[in-house]
Amino acid sequence: MVETLVVVVHLLVALGLVVLVLLQQGKGADAGASFGSGASGTVFGSQGSATFLSRFTAILAAVFFATSVGLAYFAKEQASGMSDVGLPSPAAIQSPEVKKPVVSDDVPMTQQSSGSNTQGDVPGTQK
Repeated sequence: MVETLVVVVHLLVALGLVVLVLLQQGKGADAGASFGSGASGTVFGSQGSATFLSRFTAILAAVFFATSVGLAYFAKEQASGMSDVGLPSPAAIQSPEVKKPVVSDDVPMTQQSSGSNTQGDVPGTQK
C-alpha cells in the first residue's frame, strides 16, 4: 500500500518536473526581448518566471529524490525478503550461457558459381 503510494507520487512528480523544466526560459531567452518579443515576463509578473518556477522545481526535485530513496529501500526490503524465504537473491542468479559458433574468418562465405569467369569483383581474388 505504501509502496504503491510512493510509486504514484514518484510518477506524478516526474511528470511535474518535466512540465516545469519545459516551461522555464533559458538564460539567453531575455536576449530575444530586444528584438521585438517584449512580453517575455508578463505571465508571472515583472520579474518573470525565475523565482516561482525555479523554487517549485527545486521542491519537486527534492520530493523526486526522496521518493527515489524510498523506492530503493522498498526494493532492498523485497530482495532481503526473498532470501529469508529461501529463494536466491536476484543478483546471484546467473543466466544460462549461450554458446556462440566459432568463426574462423570475419568475411562471410559466399556461394561459388560455376561460371567460366574465375576473376572475382575484388582484384586478387577468385571465385
